[in-house]
Amino acid sequence: MERSFKKEVQSLRLGDGDTFHGEGILAVTKALLQSGVSYVGGYQGAPISHLMDVLADAQGILDELGVHLETCANEAGAAAMLGASINYPLRGAVTWKATVGTNVASDALSNLASAGVKGGALIVVGEDYGEGASIIQERSHAFAMKSQIWLLDPRPNLTTIVDMVEQGFQLSEASSTPVMLELRIRACHVRGSFETKANRQPEFSRRNVLENPDFDYGKICLPPSTYAQEKQKIDVRLPAALDFIREHQLNEFFDGDKDDVGIIVQGGHYNGVVRALQQLGLANVFGESQIPIYVLNVTYPLVPDEFVQFCAGKKAVLIVEEGQPDFIEQAAHSYLRKADINTTIVGKDVLPMAGEYVAAVLQEGIAKFVEGTQPAGVDTSTVVDTVARISGYKAKAAELLGEPVPPRPPGFCVGCPERPVFSAMKLVEQETGPFHVSADIGCHTFSTLPPFNMGNTVLGYGLGLASSTGVGPNFGNRVVSIMGDGGFWHNGLTTGVANAIFNKDDSVLMIFNNGYTSATGAQHIPSTGTNARLEPTGQDIVSALKGVGVKWIKRVRTYHVSEMRKVLGDAMTTKEGGLKVIIADGECMLAVQRKKKPVDRKAVADGDRVVRSRFGVDEACCTGDHSCVRLSGCPSLTIKSSGDPLKSDPVAHVDEGCVACGLCGENAHAATLCPSFYRADVVQNPTAFDRMVERWRRRYISWLGGSAPATGDVA
Repeated sequence: MERSFKKEVQSLRLGDGDTFHGEGILAVTKALLQSGVSYVGGYQGAPISHLMDVLADAQGILDELGVHLETCANEAGAAAMLGASINYPLRGAVTWKATVGTNVASDALSNLASAGVKGGALIVVGEDYGEGASIIQERSHAFAMKSQIWLLDPRPNLTTIVDMVEQGFQLSEASSTPVMLELRIRACHVRGSFETKANRQPEFSRRNVLENPDFDYGKICLPPSTYAQEKQKIDVRLPAALDFIREHQLNEFFDGDKDDVGIIVQGGHYNGVVRALQQLGLANVFGESQIPIYVLNVTYPLVPDEFVQFCAGKKAVLIVEEGQPDFIEQAAHSYLRKADINTTIVGKDVLPMAGEYVAAVLQEGIAKFVEGTQPAGVDTSTVVDTVARISGYKAKAAELLGEPVPPRPPGFCVGCPERPVFSAMKLVEQETGPFHVSADIGCHTFSTLPPFNMGNTVLGYGLGLASSTGVGPNFGNRVVSIMGDGGFWHNGLTTGVANAIFNKDDSVLMIFNNGYTSATGAQHIPSTGTNARLEPTGQDIVSALKGVGVKWIKRVRTYHVSEMRKVLGDAMTTKEGGLKVIIADGECMLAVQRKKKPVDRKAVADGDRVVRSRFGVDEACCTGDHSCVRLSGCPSLTIKSSGDPLKSDPVAHVDEGCVACGLCGENAHAATLCPSFYRADVVQNPTAFDRMVERWRRRYISWLGGSAPATGDVA
């Protein structure tokens, strides 16, 4: 795992009146247990993947309560789990990552929202928007509006987050509608405390099972039921939701003494707004703002009369709504005009149309709002000067640096087993000419960056092969498609492989089998061999491929560059038609090191003999052409000054980050590069035989060099 929560999950046992201390995602888990949830599931994926990790580590607590945990094959499967809440009073929660997960789950979500629910149904979405995100930049808001699913966006403190989880279930049941709870990256990991309640055993669970099935044709999404369901959404469920939001005061109002203006903010951005106000001298250190704030912990549905109530008597209100379209701003205009309220709405005219609302963006936007509206009793010149002073730090830093800081895009980890495959692909291209590569989501997407620059399109998780079907028949060379084992099990087996066999497509598929969904924290998948409970699964990629009709299958160890070069070359040039699949086997190096390093440390401490391999470059042999760097891209393979006045070019150098994967040596052999690479074995706790061999080696080397015998010893 990327992170273990085995110690932290003990806080999930806290009872009535105890105080929880920890981070947001643990608080969400505790809130689920306090709410009497019957089942939980989801698809792992950063940043919210930690929720599945926490639940896996808390399996013992879930078993005590009778809560069922399901690690779903994809987001569609997770959304379909909530079907249990359609007919029965079962509270269920599922989780996935942002719009990319909601895209996959959308079919099930539409049917779920149309049918409506009896038990509370909560969808915890990791809203991965902004510069720290790894996905396309879209918001989840539109999905909620489209399907009439209520959207919670809680203020980022643990008490509010926990309240929104608990009241989210109540809102769902009061309005017979599924509810989405979106948490941004910072909210997932914000730290704090809240007063806990005792965990609740669900009304029905595997400890108290349902006795009889319930059938209601009105819950089936077929005509004529669907027409009645659509009408019920608007005539019954929406009014019920609005009543619940008002009655339980899910949205919050914070007063301020400058009441001729105000700020309406999505709950998730409350902390950023208050911090910006503090920087501008408009709020104190306790977060008490001089400007009134209306916090939308529920961003859909919006409550029109609350907007009217907040804006009445104010000359201007700023709406802080991240991203486009500006749904909330448009709605505010509609509500106020219909109520004949002439308050000026300010939003995207002072804040960016798109992009993450970080501290600097909010400071500048609020300062422009204050400068333009001139609130009574506010020294606007001081506010403007403060922003200029804060912005000046950035300009001063740029001046001191003298030039922009170079971009540092993500890349393959040191020793990554996927890097050698792209080295082999570059070598094959020298023989066949460039070929189109349909890339996929995963660590292997880093191949699109230097030094490889391979991967012409990325369409979605597990869709590498499917995205090649249009270009393949219209291209000179065979198209190569990429897929990770995570994407293969997610949906690549059906949308890609089965589809290619069905259509008799002639192409090449490269499946990276590193054993985990590595990019999101090394969670277990079918090809890991065990599930999250470490129970054997008996599933493997080859059997699945053969099961859908693939005939041409080759397995190659990823670090064997020469063999990979040959197999890929054969796949590209063979006259045999149909889909050709190469399985590139190589366990994620991070997982390897996490297992290996503790074992090695213990062995050294116990006095056992431990051998560590290190690679290096003989500076005397290195010519400085750096073809090895261009073919590898390993972060531990760099350059340094030769130290030789006769060599003007820097030489290749292997730094301390090396994990001895052997790729540099493999590349040197496969590409017939210079023989400057060497491998050295570092022996800790050497035996007497090791010491004797080392002494003889040093004497022999000294004799070959014509110098006096060396008498050193190994450490």
